[in-house]
Amino acid sequence: MSEHYDSLETRSADERAQAQFEAIRAQIEHVKNNTAAYAESLRDIDASGITDAASFSTLPLTRKSELIELQQAHRPFGGYTPTNTATYSHVFASPGPIYEPGYAVPDFWRFARSLYASGFRPGDLVHNCFSYHFTPAGQMFDSAAAALGCAVIPAGVGQTELQVQTIADLKPDAYVGTPSFLKIILEQADELGSDVTSISKAMASGEALPPPLRAGFVERGVRVQQCYGTADLGLIAYESSAEEGLIIDEGVYVEIVRPGSGELVAAGEVGEVVVTNLGQEYPLIRFATGDLSAFMPGISPCGRTNQRIKGWMGRADQTAKVRGMFIHPEQVDRVIKRHREIVKARLVINWIDQADQITLQCESDSADAALAAAIAESIRSICKLRGEVEMVAPGSLPNDGKVIDDSRSYA
Repeated sequence: MSEHYDSLETRSADERAQAQFEAIRAQIEHVKNNTAAYAESLRDIDASGITDAASFSTLPLTRKSELIELQQAHRPFGGYTPTNTATYSHVFASPGPIYEPGYAVPDFWRFARSLYASGFRPGDLVHNCFSYHFTPAGQMFDSAAAALGCAVIPAGVGQTELQVQTIADLKPDAYVGTPSFLKIILEQADELGSDVTSISKAMASGEALPPPLRAGFVERGVRVQQCYGTADLGLIAYESSAEEGLIIDEGVYVEIVRPGSGELVAAGEVGEVVVTNLGQEYPLIRFATGDLSAFMPGISPCGRTNQRIKGWMGRADQTAKVRGMFIHPEQVDRVIKRHREIVKARLVINWIDQADQITLQCESDSADAALAAAIAESIRSICKLRGEVEMVAPGSLPNDGKVIDDSRSYA
């Protein structure tokens, strides 16, 4: 069986560029004629003049950070779903809230390519620990595994002992989910004396995969690779067995731009990841993800010829991803407004014991335990994550405008 998913992965740079810009021109005409949002924003754009990266970079950005407001004005998807394609089959909700469509199209989010690069093959049994609740992650990998001919255990998150028992009983070949939850499962199996060694390969996403954590999996006989995608765009880039950067998916066109603008950065410079989805069901043109990364020179030693990015390198805005979930400054503001006793607050994110930890530091004259507990409950209900609360004296937080301070270090 081929090491590569299809012939698209080994095209020459010229072949890929020609095909991509043909697809981009067709996509521009498609969205101008069939979506309310782009009929307005791209009204004066002549698609025939888009022939290369420079000309394409003159088009306006579609910002992820603006979707909340746009979707409130035009339910449910801000006017970005076309009128001439199949009707969406699912509506997902991400924190914000931001709503995303799902379509009854095989491998709609295109993650099968990343699974194949991680060694997933027809006949494998896949233990899927991404959430099936509101967010599309579970469905993304479920449909990808099905497209490869794999069977899926829709395990979701939580219920660690049941996860271990199911793996021990059914002997799945592979795991998909966050790396931290895989670590929890393996440690729980150790405590229970359960055999979960059937899992030899894993695709991780949703959070960082630091080298020490990956090395710990390898010691246990589990090869873990990672991929990068979003609920809006599906797969953006993925890791191959070479483990040298993330290879861009063949179904998207990726640019790196200077944060706060749509201007392309110099080769190798860190900037904001901007993605154009070439599928017609939910077409997004120059979609600014808010994530930071940089292109890597050359091609992967695995033989895949598309460009590579260095992976996730932070946020262009203050939005952060914690345990696979986005936290927006707007959500922190809602927590603050729910408790009048809070004068000012800052959400601090750290990496402790190989897991994301969040603490809301709150300036307040009141520091009783009942208030702290109430604030912690507000974090859980608004941000959909559990976090600690630290009460501090008024005036003690830095005056730098930060609402979210991502202080994670994976050294």
